[in-house]
Amino acid sequence: MTRSALLVLADGRFPAGGHAHSGGAEAAVKAGRLRDAADLEAFCRGRLHTTGLTAAALAAAAALGADPYELDAAADARTPSPALRAAARRLGRQLMRAARAAWPGPELDRLATAFPRGAHQPVVLGTAARAAGLGPEDAAHCVAYETVGGPATAVVRLLGLDPFQATAVLARLAPAMDEVAARATAAAREGLDALPAASAPLLDLTAEQHAAWPVRLFAS
Repeated sequence: MTRSALLVLADGRFPAGGHAHSGGAEAAVKAGRLRDAADLEAFCRGRLHTTGLTAAALAAAAALGADPYELDAAADARTPSPALRAAARRLGRQLMRAARAAWPGPELDRLATAFPRGAHQPVVLGTAARAAGLGPEDAAHCVAYETVGGPATAVVRLLGLDPFQATAVLARLAPAMDEVAARATAAAREGLDALPAASAPLLDLTAEQHAAWPVRLFAS
């Protein structure tokens, strides 16, 4: 196991396509629900404890070697929005390309063959973590960080928010990220039936609205 591999996988410069997605922040900004650093912190905290927890558990289960078909079906069942399901698979395809270049191996090859149109991104991330010699806790931490890091980066562009303030938000959320990663890993170790299904219905609704916009800065 190498902690440096975790840094590579979680690095915002890793070419996994996340920079094109706002995690629902663009729709929240347009609706007036996200206006400043305080709003960003509340938005990220809510996302972390709902969709973030669910995705982190899926990634941890994949890193443990759970059946990818069952995990992908579980991800589908936990993603009611067609727009978000499509985004998760697009991100999965892009992450797969980057992961196979970084950590080539049979598990990633099999997953790519089984899901030519892309598996859900957390499933790919957990498999990539496993290929990199990382454990389920690492995969869960990576997802937890992505869950809040994506919107924080997006809001700097959408609102012109001071990047120092956005970084301070992420720092304040660090204990919550640790908590979510620990809960996700514990659930993954219990098996598929124990995986959380926490949801954020407003994110699902606004994702569908956002997908219909004729002009937008982010893909989701």
